[in-house]
Amino acid sequence: MPNKDGDAKKPVSETVPDQRWKLQVFYLCFYGFMTQIRPGESFITPYLLGADKNFTQAEVTNVIMPVLTYSYMAVLVPIFLLTDYLRYKPVLVLQSLSHVSIWLLLLLGTSVLAMQLMEFFYGVTMAARIAYSSYIFSLVAPSRYQRMASYSRSAVLLGVFTSSVLGQLCVTLGGVSFLTLNYVSLGFVSFGLVLTLFLERPQRSLFFNRPKEAGDGAASAELDKMAGGDDGGGTRGWREATLCRMLREVGALAGQPQLRLWSLWWVFNSAGYYLMLYYVHILWSEIYPTTDNRRVYNGGVDAASTLLGAGASFAAGYVKIRWTLWSELVIGVVTAFQAGLLLLMNTTSNIWLCYTAYVLFRGSHQFLVPIAIFQIATSLSKELCALVFGVNTFFATVLKTIITIVVADKRGLGLSVHPQHLGFAHTNSNQLCCALALGALQRGQGEAG
Repeated sequence: MPNKDGDAKKPVSETVPDQRWKLQVFYLCFYGFMTQIRPGESFITPYLLGADKNFTQAEVTNVIMPVLTYSYMAVLVPIFLLTDYLRYKPVLVLQSLSHVSIWLLLLLGTSVLAMQLMEFFYGVTMAARIAYSSYIFSLVAPSRYQRMASYSRSAVLLGVFTSSVLGQLCVTLGGVSFLTLNYVSLGFVSFGLVLTLFLERPQRSLFFNRPKEAGDGAASAELDKMAGGDDGGGTRGWREATLCRMLREVGALAGQPQLRLWSLWWVFNSAGYYLMLYYVHILWSEIYPTTDNRRVYNGGVDAASTLLGAGASFAAGYVKIRWTLWSELVIGVVTAFQAGLLLLMNTTSNIWLCYTAYVLFRGSHQFLVPIAIFQIATSLSKELCALVFGVNTFFATVLKTIITIVVADKRGLGLSVHPQHLGFAHTNSNQLCCALALGALQRGQGEAG
């Protein structure tokens, strides 16, 4: 009896046999690695602009690509909520089905509308990434969260690196056409869909499917309190009230200087970063137009930037400074560096300089991401932390959508790729100004206090 009582007080993940959760985590990491193996992904833009599809640069830049931003904006909130409500696996299946749809449309589609539909599914896959990153937390005890999250993230980065290297080797050394590379990618994403079907569907999630075991009493008590009480009525009603209460709590937390500063950085930098990622391959095609596929080095550059980004993220964990004092300076220096790199990419006619600037830009972004995560999460509960990042991502997506409508969409200014990158550089410059202004305001409030 004592042993049974002791087991009853443990979280679900700690009552799972030791080897079982290890196998589940290993399978999830293997799944994360394999679903990133898409060797044709780095070469989609030259494939669309080349003889296989023969779209014009204006069509790709101003008609096809903007759909990615719009679709991501449209599905972000529904997928965020459905991921938790449906307990991860159905959303991962949706993501895999969307990946298969992307490559079927790339291979079989011939119209602008088909490519716009392809970009819609691309937006779905990006929004669904939350399912993989949060799935790991349903498998292990809280004491193992940090280590397991690093394993799953490393598996994804290794998959991206392997995919980029494989694609570049196939193109440069093997002389494989972009069309064949996309057939290979279709095979890999189809295998990823099969792997998804064998994932175990968790019994619990962060918001809508809370565990009822006594071992999770602390977390349940926190949610019950936020729902308006800690009696039976509060337990019954938390599903309906918790998210709204937590949103109000996030609003109250916005007064914290460090949370506000790093959230502002997250919104501006994420918007500029992803817009640059969406359109940089078009920029490369304009700077270095070539009909020889073996001289297109998109895969190698993506691999190098992934490797540098992983190293920068790792190094950021060892930076020990007084962030309350130096945050504005670090953000200002890195942001000014990024704006300079964007300007270099936009003005140079040397493709290797452009490649180098791109690699350094991604590395500098990945350096600050783990620092921002720590600075935002350090004073928040797990539930509030997830919600804060969700809200930050939503605002970044709104900003990204506004910039796309004004700058890229043919119904807006419909700018070509070079003026667009100037706009992205201005986004980073605005972020720098906001960070410095916010820092000055915080110091002024401190002196007044």
